[in-house]
Amino acid sequence: MECEAVAAQVYAYLDDQLEAALVGSIQEHLRGCAACTRLYERQRAMNSVIRQHAHYHTAPKHLARSIRANLRTLAEVERPRRRAVWGWFASGAALACAATLAVTLSLFQVGPRGNELEDDLVAAHVRSLMVNHLTDVLSSDQHTVKPWFNGKLDMSPPVVDLASEGFPLIGGRLDYLDRRAVVALVYRHAKHPINLFVWPTKSSDDTAPSVTLTRYGYNLVHWTEGGMTFWAVSDVELSELEKFQKLIAHAAPSAD
Repeated sequence: MECEAVAAQVYAYLDDQLEAALVGSIQEHLRGCAACTRLYERQRAMNSVIRQHAHYHTAPKHLARSIRANLRTLAEVERPRRRAVWGWFASGAALACAATLAVTLSLFQVGPRGNELEDDLVAAHVRSLMVNHLTDVLSSDQHTVKPWFNGKLDMSPPVVDLASEGFPLIGGRLDYLDRRAVVALVYRHAKHPINLFVWPTKSSDDTAPSVTLTRYGYNLVHWTEGGMTFWAVSDVELSELEKFQKLIAHAAPSAD
């Protein structure tokens, strides 16, 4: 089975919507393909986040009544028409129904999917907690964590310890985001892990102010500095994550 086919079916596979023969083919492919396995794990983690934080809404009863009433009215209007005219109106009615359904779904969906990278960042954060793989190198010593990445990446990450400020360094690991291997530095604040993802920026602008957002109940802060892209992800209060960002931004340029 080819990677493209697996990628197209992975969502149905996670929802148990495939025939047994196809399930077996996908499982066999996943055992031998690291890239597709990463895609599967990322989507599985995202599904878990959605199940935990999504808000479900039931369509109001008057909506069904309104749709039935409109269909009856449409039928009464169309009945006297000639067959050819009826065919033309029927096609128009189908388009109208499709448009109505699309609008209705947009009103009751959980919310916009948003940027794929933001979703991947949250998935990577959740995955690190689910599989108990926060760190590849477990240490609060920045002079131990920083050298561990030597030879593993084409960059030297800025590593600082902020224990005195209430954000102790826990360690670091390799992760995969934005189609490349990236640094994941792990901090903690009041028992809440903070993943700080770092990789070289693709933009010609070396510095950009911080941007805050929330995805699936998790807070994210993003900024660029010194040619590096930074993303901090955690379930700590947004004000605390913004404080963490300012501390990192202030200390990172002078990091060894």
